Amino acid sequence: MERLNNKFLQKGTLPVEVEVPAANWKELPVKVIQFGTGVLLRGLPEYFIDKANRKQVFNGRIVVVKSTASGRTDSFEEQDGLYTLCVKGIENGKEIEEISINSSIKEVLTASENWGEILRYAEEPQLRVVISNTTEVGIMYDKDDKITLNPPHSYPAKLLAFLYKRFQYFGGDKEAGMVILPTELISDNGKKLKEIIVKLAEQHRLEAAFLHWLEDANYFCNTLVDRIVPGKLPFEEHQKMQERVGYQDDLMIMAEPFRLWAIEAKDPKVAEILSFSTVDDGMVITSDISKFKELKLRLLNGTHTFSCGLAVLAGCETVKAAMADPLLEGFIKKLLMEEIVPTVVSRGGIENEEAKLFAEKVLDRFRNQSLDHKWINITLNYTSKMEMRNVALIKGFYDAVGEAPEFMAMGFAAYILFMKAKRSIDNTYKGYTNEKGYYTINDEYAALFEGLWSKEPEQVVEAVLNDQRIWKQKLTLPGFQEKVLHYLRLLMDNKVKEVIKEAVNNKKYNQLN
Repeated sequence: MERLNNKFLQKGTLPVEVEVPAANWKELPVKVIQFGTGVLLRGLPEYFIDKANRKQVFNGRIVVVKSTASGRTDSFEEQDGLYTLCVKGIENGKEIEEISINSSIKEVLTASENWGEILRYAEEPQLRVVISNTTEVGIMYDKDDKITLNPPHSYPAKLLAFLYKRFQYFGGDKEAGMVILPTELISDNGKKLKEIIVKLAEQHRLEAAFLHWLEDANYFCNTLVDRIVPGKLPFEEHQKMQERVGYQDDLMIMAEPFRLWAIEAKDPKVAEILSFSTVDDGMVITSDISKFKELKLRLLNGTHTFSCGLAVLAGCETVKAAMADPLLEGFIKKLLMEEIVPTVVSRGGIENEEAKLFAEKVLDRFRNQSLDHKWINITLNYTSKMEMRNVALIKGFYDAVGEAPEFMAMGFAAYILFMKAKRSIDNTYKGYTNEKGYYTINDEYAALFEGLWSKEPEQVVEAVLNDQRIWKQKLTLPGFQEKVLHYLRLLMDNKVKEVIKEAVNNKKYNQLN
C-alpha cells in the first residue's frame, strides 16, 4: 500500500468520499506559526485552516514548531505534511462521518535542531498568526530563561525571541504585528501569556520601542477550545480505514463532530487577519468569551460531574453506555434540561434557546459511539470539580426556583457515596459498588471522607455540606441537605438503577422504603 503524500495525491485514485486539498495547496505561503504538535491542534485549528484553504478563503499554511527533542518528525516529512482526519459521531441527532486529507502543515521543525530556521520565519511578511498548545505548564514564567539561547527553554521565551526578531527585521512596523492565539486550557490564557512576555522583555531590558510595539501592534487573545480529539484510531479501525481509502497514513487521527474555538478580540483587525474564521460556525470571534466558558463549564462539565459518581455506582463504564441505558440517559437529560439549563439562563447573559441548543449538542456528544469516555476517569479530582463546576448551579437553581434541585441533589448524594473511601494496602483509596466491585478514588479529600464515613449518613451529609474548606462556603440551602440525605439513604439501601428509575419517573421515593 502506498503512503499518503503529494506524489500519491497526484495520481487521483482516492475514493469520492475523501475530501482532498485545494489544487494549489503546495504553493500556499506560510501564514501561521504553531507551537505544539498535539492532536488537539490537528483536530481543531488546523481543521479550520484547512477547510478555509479548500474554500479559497485563507490561502495559507502552517509551520509547526516541535518544542521537545523526543518523538520523530519523519512521518510529516514522508507525507509532505498531509494527514487524514476522520470525523465520526452524532450531529443534530444524526450519525455522521467525514474523511478529509488535511494539507495545512508545510513543515514541522524541532526547536532544538532548527531554531535558526524557525527564527527566519519571523521575516515572512504574510505570517501574522501564532497558535500554541504547550499544555497548561507551557504558559509559565521562567526567570532563568534567556531569549539568546539556541533555543530558549520555555514557550514564552521562544515566542518573545520570535517577536523580537520580527520587530527588528521590520523596523517596528505596526503592520508586522501578530495575532497570538494560545489554546492552553487555562483561564485568560492570552492575558497571562502577554503578562509573561512583557515581564521577560523587561527582564531582558529590551528597548522601550519594542515594548510599545508589543502593546500596540500585537493581539494576545483569550481563547476557549472544545473538541474531543482522541488521536490515533484503534489499531483494527486504523487498518480498515487505510484499506478503505487506499493508502497508508501513519498520521491519521479521529475527532468528534462538535467543534468550538471561541476567540476574544475587540479590534476588527483580528477578524480580518483570521479570515479562516468565516468558513465554519464552530469558530467564533467575539468581544467576550465568558458566555462560552459558562456554557461549557456548566452544561458539559457540570453534567459530567453530577452524573459520574451515579454512573460508576450503577456499574456503567462509559458515557456512551450510559446514553444507551434508558434510565441513566433519562437522568442525564432531566438533570441537564430541567435543572442546569434553566439555572444557567437565570444567571443572565445566555438566552434560553442558546442554552438549549448547546445542551442538545452535549447530548449528541455523549452518545458518540466512537468515543470510550470512562466515567471513572471523570471522577479524577471529583471534589474540586464539584466545587468549581456545580456549587454555583446548586445555589443558582435555588435562587431561580426557590427550592432545592432534585437531580442535582441526587447527583451530590451519589458523589458522597462514591467517596466512601477505604485506604488499601498500597496506600490508594478504594470505594465499592455491588454492581462492579472495587474502584479507585483519586481525590485529594479521600482521607477526609474515610474519616467521615465512620459516622452515620446524616452526620456525613451535614459535615460535608458545612465544610467551608471544600466549598469556600456552607451549602446549607433550605431543603438541600434533606434531599441529599434522602437520596443517599436510598442509594445505600436499594439498587442504584431502581433509585434512578423512581427519580426519572417522578415517583415518590418513600415507595422504595
